[in-house]
Amino acid sequence: MKPLEGIQVIELGAFIAGPFATRILADFGAQVIKVESPNGDQIRTWGLSQDGGDSYWSRVQMRNKRSIAIDLHQEAGREVVRKLIRSADVVIENFKPGTLEKWNLSHDEMKALNPRLIVTSVTGYGQTGPYRERPGFGNIAESMGGLRAVTGFPDRPPVRVGLSIGDSVAALYAVIGTLMALYHRDVKDAKAGQVVDVALYESVFSLMEGLLPEYVHEGSIRERQGNTLKAAAPSNVYPTLDEKWLAIGANSHTLFQKLMRLMNRDDLAADPALSDNPGRVANVDRLDAAISEWTKQHTCAELVDALAEAGIPGGPIYDMADIYADPHFRAREMFVSVSGQNGKELVMPGVVPKLTQTPGGITWAGPDCGADTHAIMGQLGYSDEQIDELDKLGAIHCAVS
Repeated sequence: MKPLEGIQVIELGAFIAGPFATRILADFGAQVIKVESPNGDQIRTWGLSQDGGDSYWSRVQMRNKRSIAIDLHQEAGREVVRKLIRSADVVIENFKPGTLEKWNLSHDEMKALNPRLIVTSVTGYGQTGPYRERPGFGNIAESMGGLRAVTGFPDRPPVRVGLSIGDSVAALYAVIGTLMALYHRDVKDAKAGQVVDVALYESVFSLMEGLLPEYVHEGSIRERQGNTLKAAAPSNVYPTLDEKWLAIGANSHTLFQKLMRLMNRDDLAADPALSDNPGRVANVDRLDAAISEWTKQHTCAELVDALAEAGIPGGPIYDMADIYADPHFRAREMFVSVSGQNGKELVMPGVVPKLTQTPGGITWAGPDCGADTHAIMGQLGYSDEQIDELDKLGAIHCAVS
């Protein structure tokens, strides 16, 4: 039994943040119905694909969900959504504020249909404030939330993380907020649901550690600093004999002493200038140069083993080929094979986190757009004739009739 079995979730929206949140809920048993346009979520065309079909990313993002294709610009399509809402526990949506209002599907109107409904909204800037109506994507949130300002090297332009990190962090907050709202409704017996308001820029901003009080009270603005850690040292990536890169985190006094002994650098271990963290931060260039000189004399694998034996955190910089070859990922079931398009094997990332009593799982890869339209509408009470008529009008799309 998965922990969220029996929870009915309606996904309204597209792209990344909202669908990523519902993917997590679906992994743990929630019954997720993805409402997408008859043309399909645009993520179906993002990236590489299997045999020219929908993208691999979309098959991962839509796993364990059912797809109903509805044209929300048509009233007949919106009426189908209203029927879905009446029996749902959660709606997760990531439309720009004002969009649902234009379709008479505002948060208040949804709550009127179902007072126990939890509406989780993921937007660029939230439901209030002067920027609420601005369009917002994850890359803008990463910029305005402060992440880009501290990412990269000081003599180069700000850089983006190579993934949609802003959307993903917002999705995690959407899941957290949804689960808290469900707990409040069901365990605390609140009887009524509520709105969970998640803003992309706030989700990124929440990761900014102590940067806000450092600025307000000390006038300090953290700058881009490459791979170093301004608050503690040594913590960096270092070159190896076999031309790989190794991350080492020895940024506590005990770990620093262990690393210096492993390097046979008792002189640095005993250096008064390096006896505390502020001193090591002030001398980080000298310290990193010494560590680099040591790592360049050994292969990455040798260093990983030596650091582990000494109890010092260290690990290689992996690309996806390295990850897929690593036995620990495999032992932790982080590569899961499911049946993909045309019955072909499709490997996708495993479920996070691991629950000992009620673990999540992957039952199927993302469906074709509208694959479940006919079945779901039949469950809502529509006759075959009504479904066919709406399909002809373009209010819905049935991939399987």
